[in-house]
Amino acid sequence: MSMKLSDIKELLWERITKIEVNEDKTEIKFYCNHDIYLMRHDQECSEMVTIEEIIGDLNDLIDTPILYVSEEGKRSSNPPKDPYVGSETWTFYTIRTIKGTVTIRWYGESNGYYSEDARFYEVN
Repeated sequence: MSMKLSDIKELLWERITKIEVNEDKTEIKFYCNHDIYLMRHDQECSEMVTIEEIIGDLNDLIDTPILYVSEEGKRSSNPPKDPYVGSETWTFYTIRTIKGTVTIRWYGESNGYYSEDARFYEVN
């Protein structure tokens, strides 16, 4: 399986046929008519990035055109509560159809030297 870094805007006007979130909430797969997209973070040693929350019903994204997508990130400006964590980041992915809106909130923490955001890939 090869992956190409992509943009969540690739989902615009697509029809998602299936969505899978893995058990440890470190990736989510979107199956479309002709393509597969993967949202995940490539873990490194001193970090952890997971899906913290899914707001809305993923079924609202199935079998209907995607009308709106956005990605927004926010880094914490306050020191983390854990002394071993130097940095915290939240990444919000919002996907909307005529049936409803879903926001996928990723949370990442590290010692401050690593990326903490989720990425969007096209799978070949």
